[in-house]
Amino acid sequence: MNAFEQGLTRHLDAGWLLYARNIRIGLIGAGGLGSNCAMHLARSGFSNLILVDPDRIEASNLNRQTFFLRQLGFPKVEALRDNILAVNPAAQIETHILSVEETNIMALFGSCQAVIEAVDQAGTKRMIAERLAPAGCLVVSASGMGGSGRTGAMRVHALGTNLVVVGDMATPCDENTPPLSPGVGMAAAMQADIVLQHFLNQHQASRT
Repeated sequence: MNAFEQGLTRHLDAGWLLYARNIRIGLIGAGGLGSNCAMHLARSGFSNLILVDPDRIEASNLNRQTFFLRQLGFPKVEALRDNILAVNPAAQIETHILSVEETNIMALFGSCQAVIEAVDQAGTKRMIAERLAPAGCLVVSASGMGGSGRTGAMRVHALGTNLVVVGDMATPCDENTPPLSPGVGMAAAMQADIVLQHFLNQHQASRT
């Protein structure tokens, strides 16, 4: 057990760490939502992650994404993997520099118990939900997090047994309501919290 894991056991017991290691979580997108959510999940004890994103880090990403100036130009998934390993070197992280499509989604995420949807395209969001949720995978999506001053509007919306969406369901990220760190980070934290609570409940049930 490394120093991070030892520290985490002050808040979540060692049994949780063992349980969480066997939970495979996929993140589709490693931008504002995905990078922040991945760090929250890693800091909660999840250490078996699949990161998929085709993009490289740009200067315009740094206002809201969990990257640093020294990582400009790096593939997002590789930089995010390195940042997670800097917190927990025992994490097992699989990375893919590509886009998720109908033809590869099940090969990439069919073994996952949960998937974070963190992409911009509406069609891709729908495809992720339609393919993974019916297969028994918990899908946590996001919609409506642009601008600022909407803390009270951010909500959790359960749209089915395995599909949850966070956000205000209305506010896009555009010129009038740009993607800013507090709103995007809040949505990412909500996504991670849903996953954490879901599996903590399962862990507690397995002990009774």
